[in-house]
Amino acid sequence: MAGEPVNVNEFQELARQVLLKMYYDYYTGGAEDQQTLKENVEAFRRITIRPRILVDVSRIDMSTAILGYKTSAPIMIAPTAMHKLAHPEGEVATARAAAASDVIMGLSYMSTCTVEEVASSCDAVRFFQIYVYKRRDITALMVQRAERNGFKAIILTADTPRLGRREADIKNKMVAPQLKNFEGLISTEYVNDNGSNIEALAAGTFDASLCWKDIAWLKSITKLPILIKGVLTSEDAIKAVEVGVAGIIVSNHGARQLDYTPATISVLEEVVHVVQDKVPVFFDGGVRRGTDIFKALALGAKAVLIGRAVVNGLAAKGEHGVKQVVEMLKNELELTMALSGCCTINDITTSHVKTDKEIYCRM
Repeated sequence: MAGEPVNVNEFQELARQVLLKMYYDYYTGGAEDQQTLKENVEAFRRITIRPRILVDVSRIDMSTAILGYKTSAPIMIAPTAMHKLAHPEGEVATARAAAASDVIMGLSYMSTCTVEEVASSCDAVRFFQIYVYKRRDITALMVQRAERNGFKAIILTADTPRLGRREADIKNKMVAPQLKNFEGLISTEYVNDNGSNIEALAAGTFDASLCWKDIAWLKSITKLPILIKGVLTSEDAIKAVEVGVAGIIVSNHGARQLDYTPATISVLEEVVHVVQDKVPVFFDGGVRRGTDIFKALALGAKAVLIGRAVVNGLAAKGEHGVKQVVEMLKNELELTMALSGCCTINDITTSHVKTDKEIYCRM
C-alpha cells in the first residue's frame, strides 16, 4: 500500500507488515468460523443514512459527556489486551494519544503496562476494565489500585466465564507475556502444550462462577461507577439496570467469544429500547468509519468504543498512529453529521437511519 493511510481500514495492512504473525492473528482473529467477526462489520452496511438538506451546518459540535466527563467526541478507546505486543511503549503510548485527542481510554486488566505507569503518563480521563479472578482478593486489589490512581469508572467484562475458541491462537501456540500488573501477586505465565497459552491463562484464573449477585460485591469494594460490558439481549439489559450498574456496553467481545452471536449493531436498538434512558448505553464492535459511529448514535448509543483500529494504529505508528486513527474517525463523523444535517450529537436520531428490520423488543 503506497502513501499515507487515508482511512482506518488501511492501518490493518500496515499492522500486518510489522507484527509477528502470531500477534497479528491474535489481534485480528475471532472465534471459531469467525462468522460474527465478519457480521460485526457487514451489518453496518445494511443500515442506510437518511440525510436532511438545507440545514445550517456551518458549525458542527461533536462534544459530549460520558458519565459526566466531557470529551471531544462520542468515541472511547476500548480496553484491549497487551499493547506491548504491538509497540514497545504499549498502553502508555495509547493513553497519550487518547489524551492528545481528548477522548476517554479504557485500560485492560490484561495490559502490559501497569496501572500506575499509565496513570502517570498523561492527564486524561481513564476507565479501568476488569475480569473477575477466582482469587477475588486480586481483583479487589486491582480495582482499588485503579481508584487510587485516578481512574474514573470500572468496566466489568461479563461475557468471559471461559475464553472463546480462537483457532488462530491455538495453531500459533500463542504466548502471553508476564503481565506487570500482577507481578508479586500471581503468575500469568501459563503453558498449554496443545494450544494457546492465553486460553490456559484464562482457564487458570477467570472465575466461571461469576453471576448477577456478584455485582453487589463489586459495588461494595469501590466507589467508582460500574459499566457492564457484554450485553447482547433485552433480558440481560433489564437485569443490568436492576442490579444498579451505571451503564451498559453492548458488545460481543469483538467476536472473540461465542461465534454466531448477532452483530452488535443489530441488537443495539433492542437494548436501548428496554433500558429507556435509565442508564447510558454504549456500543462496541465493527466500527471502522465515521458513518458507523453516526449509525450507532442514531440507534441510541451514547458513544462507541474502538479496539482493533487502535491496536492497528499503535502497531503501525505508535502513539502517532493511535492519534491518527482517532482523528480520522472524528473527522469522518463530523463530515457525516454535516452532510446529514446534524449540528450536534443530540440532533442525531433514529429518523436519520433506516435498518433492514423493525425495532425488535421482547419483554
